[in-house]
Amino acid sequence: MATHLTSPHNPRVKNAVRLEKRSERIRQRLTLVEGAREVRRALAAGIVPVEAFVCPEIAAEEDMGDVVEMLERLDAQRRVHLYTVTSAVFARLAMREESGGVVLVIPFLDTSFERLPLRERPFFAVIDRPEKPGNLGAILRTADAAGVDGVIVCGGIDVHNPNVVRASLGTLFTVPVAEATAQEAIAWLKGRGIRLVAATPDARTLYTAVDMTGPVAVVMGSEAEGLSQEWLAAADVQAAIPMAGQADSLNLATATALMLYEVVRQRGMQ
Repeated sequence: MATHLTSPHNPRVKNAVRLEKRSERIRQRLTLVEGAREVRRALAAGIVPVEAFVCPEIAAEEDMGDVVEMLERLDAQRRVHLYTVTSAVFARLAMREESGGVVLVIPFLDTSFERLPLRERPFFAVIDRPEKPGNLGAILRTADAAGVDGVIVCGGIDVHNPNVVRASLGTLFTVPVAEATAQEAIAWLKGRGIRLVAATPDARTLYTAVDMTGPVAVVMGSEAEGLSQEWLAAADVQAAIPMAGQADSLNLATATALMLYEVVRQRGMQ
């Protein structure tokens, strides 16, 4: 049976709030999931939370009854610790409005290379040192829509940042994600015969002129610095997105979407 919490100073509530900090997430290997779509996609992916906090009034307003019933079953099976909380306590837990009345505390995902599938024509996105969780989340949404086999994140923002989860609309749980150093990622991709296409404004070849119909990894650089020299040197080809204005760069999520959907276009994917 769920335990009812009425104080924002309860130790369980305070510990969940601590997970907003990267150091605490890494120490505990736990993160937060909030938002109706995000929570549903986490549970649909088979993720069993360590803890779940439910504000019954908000959950009822947001039609989260099916989710609450699932969490109650998991609680009855002693697989999750379920807490009901007041609206005041929930306001302390939720990082944003419209959180669906449910916040999950989940274990870190497996972000090893073993999680990445290897199909006949692999299609990966590599994100080198992303700085903004909103951009990384948007990239995961695009990767999900474009049918990318997996996303490899090399440094930068951690994929378990709750804002990445939220900005991805829960597609963090539908797209295989690996975290690695650039050296590890280059070795893994090249060892499997996957062509590296590095996006850089300094390239002389337009991205639409690069053959991406075979095994390919589209490599995108950080918002502020672009790709590292290590990635540029390892790339099989460098490609540029044409820009006619005064801006010297595109938003990372926008540029990644263009590159990924060029692969979709060339492959004639439906």
